[in-house]
Amino acid sequence: MSTLPDLEGIAVFARVAELRSFSAAADDLHLSKATVSKIVTRLEERLGTRLFHRTTRRLSLTDAGQRLQAAASALLAAGEDIENQGLSQSSEPRGLVRLAAPMSFGLDYVAPILPAFLQRYPDVSIDLHLSDATVDLIGLGIDVALRIAALPDSSLRARRLCTIHRKVVGSPAYFAQHGRPTHPSHLAEHACLSYALSPTPDVWRFQNAAGDQVTVRPTGRLRSNNGEAFTSALRAGLGIAVQPDFLCWSDLVAGRLEAVLPDWSPPAIALHLVTPPGDPRPVRVELLLDYLAQIFHRPSWQAPTPTSAITPASV
Repeated sequence: MSTLPDLEGIAVFARVAELRSFSAAADDLHLSKATVSKIVTRLEERLGTRLFHRTTRRLSLTDAGQRLQAAASALLAAGEDIENQGLSQSSEPRGLVRLAAPMSFGLDYVAPILPAFLQRYPDVSIDLHLSDATVDLIGLGIDVALRIAALPDSSLRARRLCTIHRKVVGSPAYFAQHGRPTHPSHLAEHACLSYALSPTPDVWRFQNAAGDQVTVRPTGRLRSNNGEAFTSALRAGLGIAVQPDFLCWSDLVAGRLEAVLPDWSPPAIALHLVTPPGDPRPVRVELLLDYLAQIFHRPSWQAPTPTSAITPASV
């Protein structure tokens, strides 16, 4: 065995294991699929064990691969951090920023504003990670995350950008057939669409201006880990859901959906910018933080005449 470990192989293995795809890892690393496969095979031969089960339809980790994944991901994140620290010594913004955001919010509101930022800073690259699950910023080497939640105390640093209003919505056809609930307790009699990643998906909580609190156990035939998955079912009159305003405002404006229970609201949540602890941050990260904060401080969907996304040129 040579003196130095196969750091390239370990890093490539970590990215393939994270994405569960040679093709996706090749695109992410700007390499050919054949090159990625050769690097992983080289590492397997060096270690004397297979790291992946490969079939034409599926790629999964072997027991050995599962044992090595966490350490390999940590090594990759450490290597990126070393590189980023070196790049941060330059006053000119350059290098990679890894940005995480919720899936639907990221597609509708984050992805459309990134081209203007990248055009403004041609030496900066962005790796956009979209998932409704709460990602491990430190473990995955994420520099910035947009999170929509009531954030618990943690070692992470958070900047609150704006309130996210949640509304109880359904279609006019649904309410015409099943009636309009006038109190949260009435929701127990309705078909409810439940967001699986809510802190309490089996319990909906409401409060009014007087401080009265009500809990409801929703029942229905559809649950999903992505709120946008309810849109078609809501329009089709299949039930009621608690939706964030950025997902339902256009349907409310168009009359495809209606909001009920105006005097009651779920616990408050907000859009936050979250970063790992530690200073100083690279210039490119600070610039992206300021850019996102400026745009989402006054969100487009809460404007008097809302639009699907803020026009970057207006920022």
